[in-house]
Amino acid sequence: MGETVIPLADLRYTAPVPAIPAQAIPATGLLADALGRPLRDLRISVTDRCNFRCSYCMPKDIFDRDYVFLPQTSLLSFEEITRLARIFVAHGVQKIRLTGGEPLLRKGLDTLITMLADLRTPDGNRLDITLTTNASVLARKATALQAAGLQRITVSLDGLDDAVFRRMNDVDFPVADVLAGIAAAHAAGLGPIKVNMVVKRGTNDQEIVPMARYFRQHFGGSVVLRFIEYMDVGASNGWRMHEVLPSAQVLQRLQDAFADTPLRPLDPTVAGETAERWGWADGSGEIGLISSVTQAFCRDCNRARLSTEGKLFLCLFATRGHDLRSLLRSGASDADITSALAGVWAGRDDRYSELRAAQPAAPADGARRVEMHYIGG
Repeated sequence: MGETVIPLADLRYTAPVPAIPAQAIPATGLLADALGRPLRDLRISVTDRCNFRCSYCMPKDIFDRDYVFLPQTSLLSFEEITRLARIFVAHGVQKIRLTGGEPLLRKGLDTLITMLADLRTPDGNRLDITLTTNASVLARKATALQAAGLQRITVSLDGLDDAVFRRMNDVDFPVADVLAGIAAAHAAGLGPIKVNMVVKRGTNDQEIVPMARYFRQHFGGSVVLRFIEYMDVGASNGWRMHEVLPSAQVLQRLQDAFADTPLRPLDPTVAGETAERWGWADGSGEIGLISSVTQAFCRDCNRARLSTEGKLFLCLFATRGHDLRSLLRSGASDADITSALAGVWAGRDDRYSELRAAQPAAPADGARRVEMHYIGG
């Protein structure tokens, strides 16, 4: 009898298999965690690979040509992803975001989108299906993604200056190709488009005003530019607090630069929204501020994250997940997985960002926080 060989990459984040409760826990759509937070948003990483090497996510000195990514056999199949998504939706999920790595590197992704687009909430509504991408191949895929059922898209873009952008992505990729991808997504009807800029003091903060000016002028308010505080996700990006530019200072720079059309606060659109919304006084759209370091929003967090190979993480800053793939491949029924997931979420009490100042520099048990490329942002 041959031996089963488990690649080391597949053991990167060891995780227990959730217990199946002795008494079934049916899905009611009202599942809440230990702090009363509902389950509404599921982020699914479809690949741990990316063609960029941004320093705050996949620095090249660690993720080099010798880095071992997950083997294809470890990845959840589209059928497995859809099965889990159906169970999550029964528990209350209304929005699914596909992420990575770079999700558009996963072959046949439009097929998965079609499968997910067929799901319905318990009250018969369609899901909000969106995707986060670096837009490197978006220009040639936008139309097919929209036809498959993708509704919205979020693009990561950390600067308009080509030299700055090439340094940030660290693979010499031109900013013009990303802008072409955004234009293609806009033309395909994927909207509203969100553009996320991670602001790192001393690296790209000079791009704040040019980014705001560009997206106000070129898309007539149909692109929402969001500024994200540089976060301490994972352990490989060398995060330092002095490189964080607080959102309050980002807002002040914008107010100073556009004094003739000031920004006004806007109400949230949905519960648990991560971005604080601000609208231009002349009606030319809005910007968002994601203050995950200086103004934590843990108390409203309703997001779960599913890694590429089926580990469920309850927080972006988690050190351990829950192995749903083993449940899937063990022959567990949908009812079993439904009950197990209910038990996991009910015990969730994560609020890392609110407690950041009191946290040790590294987990005491030697575990390391999950990397962003592995579960998405």
